[in-house]
Amino acid sequence: MLYTFIHTIHIYSVFIYGGFLFVDILFLSKIKQSLSEEEHKKAREAIMIHVRKVVPYSLMVAVASGLYLFSQVFGAISENGMSYFQIVLSIKAFLGLWLGFRGINQKFFGIQPWIFKAHLFPFSLVALIILLSQIMYL
Repeated sequence: MLYTFIHTIHIYSVFIYGGFLFVDILFLSKIKQSLSEEEHKKAREAIMIHVRKVVPYSLMVAVASGLYLFSQVFGAISENGMSYFQIVLSIKAFLGLWLGFRGINQKFFGIQPWIFKAHLFPFSLVALIILLSQIMYL
């Protein structure tokens, strides 16, 4: 029951984080085509004020709940080494932890990424993590 509850929370928090990245890349970045530079800055900041209250925390919840889920399903490593499931799950965990580390640095310490400053790279990682979650049970 606890696993199902935390798994549900994990899915919702990933939807919030990944959904924002999706909207930012496909829609918010296109606002500048319709508005002047000053209007674009005002419109984007008006949206980002609300985004900053929710999205970073949803990322942290996704990472924390993901760590719990990882601990519950990873299992023991056999004498033959890690299984396909364990390898893919480890890759997912690494990518998720990287996103979480990046988000915590930005939110709490004001450290901006040195590379991949746009949201396209984090969105690509989220898409890759989702893809990996679908193929790890093969």
